[in-house]
Amino acid sequence: MSELITAELVDLDLSAATKDAAARSLAERMVAAHRVTDLDGFLADVAAREAQMPTGLDGGIGIPHCRSEHVSAPTLAFGRSASGIDFGAADGPADLIFLIAAPAGADDDHLTILSGLARRLMDPEFTAALRAGDDPGTVAALIRGEEPVPEPEATTPIPAAGEAAPAGDDAPFRIVAVTSCPTGIAHTYMAAESLTAAGLAEGVEVTVETQGSAGFSKLDPAVIARADAVIWAHDVEVREKARFRGKPLVDVGVKAGINRPAELIAEARRKAERGEIAAVPQGGDGPESGADGGSGAEGAHFGVRLRTYLMSGVSYMVPFVAAGGLLIALSFAIGGYEIVDAKSVADHFVWGQLDSWAALLNQIGSAAFGFLVPVLAGYIAYGMADRPALVPGFVGGAIALTVDAGFLGGLVAGLLAGAVVMAIQRVPVHATLRGIMPVLVIPLIASAVVGFLMFIVVGKPIAALQSALTDWLNGLSGSNAVILGVVLGLMMCFDMGGPLNKVAYAFAVGGLADPTDGSLKVMAAVMAAGMVPPLAMALATTVRKKLFTKTERENGRAAWVLGASFITEGAIPFAAADPLRVIPSVMAGGAVTGALSMAFECTLRAPHGGIFVVPLIGEPFLYLLAIAAGTLVATALVVLLKGARRTVAAPEAGSEVIGSRVGVSA
Repeated sequence: MSELITAELVDLDLSAATKDAAARSLAERMVAAHRVTDLDGFLADVAAREAQMPTGLDGGIGIPHCRSEHVSAPTLAFGRSASGIDFGAADGPADLIFLIAAPAGADDDHLTILSGLARRLMDPEFTAALRAGDDPGTVAALIRGEEPVPEPEATTPIPAAGEAAPAGDDAPFRIVAVTSCPTGIAHTYMAAESLTAAGLAEGVEVTVETQGSAGFSKLDPAVIARADAVIWAHDVEVREKARFRGKPLVDVGVKAGINRPAELIAEARRKAERGEIAAVPQGGDGPESGADGGSGAEGAHFGVRLRTYLMSGVSYMVPFVAAGGLLIALSFAIGGYEIVDAKSVADHFVWGQLDSWAALLNQIGSAAFGFLVPVLAGYIAYGMADRPALVPGFVGGAIALTVDAGFLGGLVAGLLAGAVVMAIQRVPVHATLRGIMPVLVIPLIASAVVGFLMFIVVGKPIAALQSALTDWLNGLSGSNAVILGVVLGLMMCFDMGGPLNKVAYAFAVGGLADPTDGSLKVMAAVMAAGMVPPLAMALATTVRKKLFTKTERENGRAAWVLGASFITEGAIPFAAADPLRVIPSVMAGGAVTGALSMAFECTLRAPHGGIFVVPLIGEPFLYLLAIAAGTLVATALVVLLKGARRTVAAPEAGSEVIGSRVGVSA
């Protein structure tokens, strides 16, 4: 492995006046050292990274960095400026500038070295030694870790992911944190170091999971379970968010984790004291593992991994469903169902005609709906194997539409694409090919394989199955429809935004891509049942206030709006506080609503919107009656169950934390 930095890459008298000039000056040294192959191309990548977020840090540090195809080997150049250069830090210019260059396919060993440097930048003794150094060779050795730095009086390393810091006789306040940044090279690890050091100073146990470029090693579930609060300091999506459900959450950018960790810890403590519980999504929050499949995915049960992959695709699909479905529903409300037969608005649009506007909305919504299956397949694959799997996933989803395999075809295409990419990633390749594997080789080979499988092998059988499912839905009537409504209602209310909820919702919206009478009834039942949990908890906190804590009563007021808007997650704080009473109650209410909606033959073309799309619902009065009936059933049950355990009035304001965090053992 070549040295990360040499004396030739150190400039102790950097004369640049701007950050662009500083980056160019240091990059020229990299070019001279044959570490960068294209100066302008590399600087463009540095500027693009800088545009995402300024790289100046408090304490006089600037760390412009990027991953670039124009870098031949991981490299670090260091410059020291006497006058200071503005890198966007709140406390002023930077005098220590590190230009970090990583190849697009940098290996884990090099990234580990870079992350170690980032952590050391939070050590004041290390930065003081850099400011005092007068020989480029000595400074380069210091940065490489070959030159000793005076040890601080007390240091505590960051606990490894899944490893808790030692606790004394009295258990300290415990925080688990996730740090990540767009490139995963510097800010990720600096925020981790900063939070850990602040926790040590405050007597708080902080365990950090860094989600960097080389994947991540998941925190032990037991460590998360023991935690009193969670901090996310991130500029990219946190992976596997569902692990942190039911905890007070502080959610900030990664630079906040570097610059003001003590404030974040204090805020986490305040939220825990108030009993605030974050409504964290159950799934669909990015790939489960690193680019190579990662140990995180492999360590989980297959069923858990499969659920996570599917939820990733569903989560990314939902915005397309919501936007496209509501546009189509509005077009029907304005122009009637026959608007689907209107001419293309690109050829015929009359500004003063209402039908033209209805046709416009319908065609925009239909365009959005055209992405449903490809997006579903693409992000299932992404959840399995990260970015290299996006192209074969989207291609497979598009082919699923071509062969009329529909929603089921998208599911299979996504799983196939992810599996093919994961298989290719396990093939050892020469170091010179690593940089082009994720952007060229893997998408090319995987797309060809997935395309062959979808066109020739599995596409037609899946299309036949999809057709049979559609015929079955259209044939549902009487008791069969009611039973399906009960099952869908139970699924929507069991985990309130979790995997079963998402499966039921995905089943419903999949039918909207090619709507039939049966699929429209399913959509209506699913949305009606999903509104019940928050509405029931809102009503319960209104009619029997003494059964709930002050915090729960405040959450109840918000739950009215959340329930009316079909945001089932509005009931999560209540379920987290008292799952044994709340969850069965709302499931019963959801089952009643789902059954009644199907029995009343209500239909719905909009995938979201709650009561705000009632004018677009078939049999709207009966639909509202079904929701009201389920809400009353759930409310009555939760009040009955909570009242049965109480012989005295519920605790008042001083016991919110107990009321919101215990309850299960009562």
